[in-house]
Amino acid sequence: MHILAINGSPRKNNNTAILLKKVLEGAASKGAATTMVNLYDLNYKGCISCFACKLINGKSYGKCALKDDLTPIMETIANADAIVLGSPIYLHSITSSMKAFLERLIFQYLVYDQKHSTLFPKKIRVGLIYTMNATHEQFAASYENELKSITLYLTKIFGSCENLLSNDTYQFNDYSKYFAPIFDERKKHAVRTKQFPQDCKNAFNMGVRFTT
Repeated sequence: MHILAINGSPRKNNNTAILLKKVLEGAASKGAATTMVNLYDLNYKGCISCFACKLINGKSYGKCALKDDLTPIMETIANADAIVLGSPIYLHSITSSMKAFLERLIFQYLVYDQKHSTLFPKKIRVGLIYTMNATHEQFAASYENELKSITLYLTKIFGSCENLLSNDTYQFNDYSKYFAPIFDERKKHAVRTKQFPQDCKNAFNMGVRFTT
């Protein structure tokens, strides 16, 4: 099996990346081949509404016609057995890089019919990891509904989508160096010590499940 992780964070070694790496470690422990892609290393744009992927008998029907750094990634996804997407939450939503990536990934397979069918040729496991400053309660009250459509689209296109949330995460290594009085560093440290290791364990277990 081949499992692909897509990091939508500009940081390669912080919360989102750590959890994605744990997913891949879990998959590798069961013999899967794994790949990590950092979107912020790539040069690409979102959907340009050319509709080449919808053109009847067109050479790009069901496939994004744009040629840039995402092109080989799309080909890898088409042959993957599972994919895991990770993004921190910026302004109540995913990062701009992840949003542009999802526009390109989803729209090429989405059919304009009554059922909004999919052209993706098989069903694969999809994981979606969110990291955020918001607590679980804040997420449920103000964030969850805004992000629900992403889960629905990924489920429709690929057959399933499993979410993993990591709440109240560390944003700075040393809070004393930054003006952020809204946060209680002692509380943040307690969450980092007690909850984040469990989040890592949950991510590892996701990788294990995705290989079975």
